[in-house]
Amino acid sequence: MRFSAVLFDLDGTLLDTLADIAHSANRVLAELGYPTHDIDAYRQFVGEGLIVLFRKALPAEVDPDEVMASCAEGFRVAYGREWNVRTRPYDGIRELLDALTARQVEMAVLSNKPDAFTKQCVREYLPEYQFRLVLGQRDGIPRKPDPAGALEIIDAMGVPADEFLYLGDSAIDMKTAAAAGMHAVGALWGFRSLEELQQSGAKAVIHRPSELLDLLEG
Repeated sequence: MRFSAVLFDLDGTLLDTLADIAHSANRVLAELGYPTHDIDAYRQFVGEGLIVLFRKALPAEVDPDEVMASCAEGFRVAYGREWNVRTRPYDGIRELLDALTARQVEMAVLSNKPDAFTKQCVREYLPEYQFRLVLGQRDGIPRKPDPAGALEIIDAMGVPADEFLYLGDSAIDMKTAAAAGMHAVGALWGFRSLEELQQSGAKAVIHRPSELLDLLEG
């Protein structure tokens, strides 16, 4: 087996979290007196962390630095109450994780979602699976596409970078994989387009989770 480990993105890859994120962010925007957005708009807002999400969601005339603390704190409160209302694993994810577990493929998760929420989501929705590491955005660690988090996982797991498949749904993930020396695989069921994934360095693009199993032998 060429690939002995899989590193997963979370939002848009393992879990469909878009509706809960959008609902919480819109609640914050409305409370601050700003326009809200359709859920589909958040497909382009998410993926780079909370600060970038609100930089994209706030009106162009607003200085995001002046309101970012309020946005971030408001989101943590709102999402803390509503993070598990509509969120679900994507169809086929549990079957994929079952198959990887049976093949003794090591697994980990790396997200730009705040670390506490990342761990909470995995515990809630995928508690039966043994991920070696589950890491979200933490103070002092650059967010993806900086490879710092991925390199930390490589070191902790003791698996060479070129034995990792990295499955994600965005340009951020493809660039992270490339920077860390992993094999980038795009998930078309997620938040972004085929064109984005291909243009950002995806080595393969799959339509269904089960197709990842075909890539394990390289």
